[in-house]
Amino acid sequence: MSLPPGARIGILGGGQLGRMSAIAAATLGFRAHVFAPEPDGPGLQVAAERTIAGYDDADALARFADAVDVVTFEFENVPAGALSVLAPRVPCRPGADVLATCQDRLAEKAFLRRVGVPVAPFAAVATERDLPAALAAVGLPAVLKTTRLGYDGRGQAVVRTEAEARAAVARLAPAPFILEAFVPFAAEVSALVARAEDGSAILYDVAQNRHLHHILDESLAPAPIAPASAEAARAHARAVADGLGLIGVAAIEFFLLSDGSLLGNEIAPRPHNSFHWTIEACRISQFEAHIRAVAGLPLPDPGRHHAAIMRNLIGPEGMALLPALLAGPGWSVHLYGKAEARAGRKMGHATRLLPPSP
Repeated sequence: MSLPPGARIGILGGGQLGRMSAIAAATLGFRAHVFAPEPDGPGLQVAAERTIAGYDDADALARFADAVDVVTFEFENVPAGALSVLAPRVPCRPGADVLATCQDRLAEKAFLRRVGVPVAPFAAVATERDLPAALAAVGLPAVLKTTRLGYDGRGQAVVRTEAEARAAVARLAPAPFILEAFVPFAAEVSALVARAEDGSAILYDVAQNRHLHHILDESLAPAPIAPASAEAARAHARAVADGLGLIGVAAIEFFLLSDGSLLGNEIAPRPHNSFHWTIEACRISQFEAHIRAVAGLPLPDPGRHHAAIMRNLIGPEGMALLPALLAGPGWSVHLYGKAEARAGRKMGHATRLLPPSP
């Protein structure tokens, strides 16, 4: 059943994804209620209603649940305990089972393989004693990652020798870890799917991503890759959404190999940085699609009408580009309301529409 205009959409997390989701909710006539620990996060600045409390505050979570009609989240590292308080009181979309899969890299890789998405060889490293067997199974070079809470290059290290692997275990502690084979990929691409409660789904064009210092710098859509590779990425995204029983949007990042094949890397069960271009380049942005799905509204075709390039504005260097972007033709600028431009911090993004495809 779809929510009526004026219904309240609860959003866990007050970052920029929550901000743009709240704006999309308002456009559709809903009131966004953002729950976050930080008092002045980007999402809180635009929310119709706010709760400022920790994710471990059971009383605040219960009051939040009673004040909204559905709950979603803007990042997948919401503590599982928060959803255990919310779920008995209010629908949570996506649900706790989706979080459990996507919060743990070992569970995530096993899930990808189970739904038919190829992945690089990997092995669990519960303690340093597991390292020799994991190295023997995966080989070198490899990438050691924490199983939880890593993002934007944090919580991982490329290792080329056993000594480097042992040092990385000590540096990234505490365990557990996942050891993955190092993939000499040609490009990174991502696919986005939005799926409704009844199982219907829409798919966006695949984006190609370029990183700087392990942080997404630019996304180009549609990705300039072979059509067969793009269709494979979209098919994998649909399989992931169906396998998760997803309600909402999810982005799947892939390594594109030189032969055109794909290896699944990560799942993000929420709006994703590499699809911010959909705000300008599509009739239905990823944020509107997410709100539509969690609110039970129809999911029409995204309707991409332009190719686009999206550039993140990261730290002081990114903000130094702002005057030229604001003055230059063709750029749409989104700032997130963050007060301090620290190194590596995403302060906003800018999108430029390219000539329409013939």
